[in-house]
Amino acid sequence: MDGVGGFCQDELTELDPGTNEETDSLTLGQGHTAVSVPDDRAEQRTCLICGDRATGLHYGIISCEGCKGFFKRSICNKRVYRCSRDKNCVMSRKQRNRCQYCRLLKCLQMGMNRKAIREDGMPGGRNKSIGPVQISEEEIERIMSGQEFEEEANHWSNHGDSDHSSPGNRASESNQPSPGSTLSSRSVELNGFMTFREQYMGMSMPPHYQYIPHLFSYSGHSPLLPPQARSLDPQSYSLIHQLMSAEDLEPLGTPMLIEDGYAVTQAELFALLCRLADELLFRQIAWIKKLPFFCELSIKDYTCLLSSTWQELILLSSLTVYSKQIFGELADVTAKYSPSDEELHRFSDEGMEVIERLIYLYHKFHQLKVSNEEYACMKAINFLNQDIRGLTSASQLEQLNKRYWYICQDFTEYKYTHQPNRFPDLMMCLPEIRYIAGKMVNVPLEQLPLLFKVVLHSCKTSVVKE
Repeated sequence: MDGVGGFCQDELTELDPGTNEETDSLTLGQGHTAVSVPDDRAEQRTCLICGDRATGLHYGIISCEGCKGFFKRSICNKRVYRCSRDKNCVMSRKQRNRCQYCRLLKCLQMGMNRKAIREDGMPGGRNKSIGPVQISEEEIERIMSGQEFEEEANHWSNHGDSDHSSPGNRASESNQPSPGSTLSSRSVELNGFMTFREQYMGMSMPPHYQYIPHLFSYSGHSPLLPPQARSLDPQSYSLIHQLMSAEDLEPLGTPMLIEDGYAVTQAELFALLCRLADELLFRQIAWIKKLPFFCELSIKDYTCLLSSTWQELILLSSLTVYSKQIFGELADVTAKYSPSDEELHRFSDEGMEVIERLIYLYHKFHQLKVSNEEYACMKAINFLNQDIRGLTSASQLEQLNKRYWYICQDFTEYKYTHQPNRFPDLMMCLPEIRYIAGKMVNVPLEQLPLLFKVVLHSCKTSVVKE
């Protein structure tokens, strides 16, 4: 792979992983959609749809048998429901059967993957999905109205179905991403690492990034089981400790102090942003070499993963472990930059959307006060994305992803007993980060200084007022 892929590969190969070694991992059922959960922990998991006791990972999210079966029947039988209220009915174990429309709507909004359901209705998934699969509001509406089912029927009647495979299957056979995975299946290539330095985020991207649904709207409508005292699984403690050992949590070394009264120009601020991006990217490369599973994957896969997720990793770290410097020192520098009237007038609508989403996401992270341990787990989960094209060990990545998914849940449920919605809140931040990272590459380069000025000023001001 050329560009940043080639640069990253040179950096990564300095440490030869050698032979792949087997490590402890969660047991995955062969040919089944659900992932078995140890008995002593199953009691403590709750369904993200209705709050009932969860039995495992079904069609992409942690859910109970009732919601799993309801989702499967609804999709297999192409059901079209109606809501007699305002399409915002409360979902709980006792009330989930009162409105089938809102129940299916929440299944889709929470990320249940309909393409993981076998078309013959038999047990076992067509493919395994890790974590929520976010689709656009428009696609959700097409499914809820039945339009999506009609379009699929017309497509296969026109193109034939001799092998009885689904659109999802055919997409995977041709190595093309399915619509539901466009957020996470980007294959990014840069024309040299110097291009990255010069253009920061100026990469070409697929134009069809899906709009993320209301990510956090469910938390107030999902009564969960009362918290119970519990202990942290020893394996979770060990693996989290290993992840933390791989992190560089030292303050950023890029100078961000400036004399009082100095007026920062657009070019100077842009150059500073580039230097920050340089340092953050190098830290991600160093992080990969220290990962506890570094010996389990090939250099090619690591290069592919980093080339596709580096923006998301930088954004996640900037909003969490480095947020004090970014929203403190860097915000002070951007305050000394005064954009011209022309810059303000030419600012794009896409840039405005990125600003709004970044501010919202900052407040979400500020509200959650993400711990370093949670950050390390979220970073690993986002990085271990088996849907990225060009990977040679997708199934192994899937197992690793599941491992850290459960470890993160185990840790949050142990440490934050009285915050039952904390784990799903954290996980639902990841697709939003992917969406924002994808949108930022479409913002003109000359608008980035103004974008950062507005975001940092707004976030810093709002926190001071709290």
